[in-house]
Amino acid sequence: MLLDPGCTRRCTFCAVDKQHVAQPDPIEPDLIADAVCELGTQYYVLTMVTRDDLRDGGASHLRHTVKAIRRRRPAIRVELLISDLSGNCDALSSILQMNPAVLNHNIETVKRLYALVRPQALYSRSLSLLEKIPHISTTTITKSGMMLGLGESREEVFETMDDLRKSGCQILTIGQYLAPSEKHHPVIRYRHPDEFEDYRIEALRRGFIGVDSGPFIRSSYQAAKLYIQSVALKKDRPSK
Repeated sequence: MLLDPGCTRRCTFCAVDKQHVAQPDPIEPDLIADAVCELGTQYYVLTMVTRDDLRDGGASHLRHTVKAIRRRRPAIRVELLISDLSGNCDALSSILQMNPAVLNHNIETVKRLYALVRPQALYSRSLSLLEKIPHISTTTITKSGMMLGLGESREEVFETMDDLRKSGCQILTIGQYLAPSEKHHPVIRYRHPDEFEDYRIEALRRGFIGVDSGPFIRSSYQAAKLYIQSVALKKDRPSK
């Protein structure tokens, strides 16, 4: 996770530090690149906190990190899990110039719960960001994720899937929300594994080319495997 230690948002589901926001560490990109070389795998997911205090939301820091990695390992595949960048299209374009294999931005929950769960975010802004991606980069696959158990209804989950597809989202992850502490948003319901399988089938039926859905699924769960599967399906069934 880049741009630590703190986040400028106050999402009620998240345990990331909200008190200590520091200037981006100029040596972090090189440290990340060193770690990538040491680990030696072929696919990496870089995530970030939301930084509304930075003019570009931290986009330039992501660019520096990807550049540092590719200087050492040019053929590596990188997936970026980004914030909404406060709707900054120029910042989004600068990130996509790095040609990430996947650009992920999590919708997190259904529209009705945004004011309660993501009070500083906008459902429409997240959809708009996802919608812009294929217009800027035709090669980058778009991805998003949802948590269940926050109080959403079955119909609202389907509506969110439809909204994501209309925005061009191609890969979806769905997992069970687990409250980090008693001070965070409570778990309203633990969903049965069969429900997650039902949602997986429905998401595929709605046109997603890759779906992981289960109680313990998270945004970066088996990301490389899901990417490879999705690329294979995309060749046979190009998404809009």
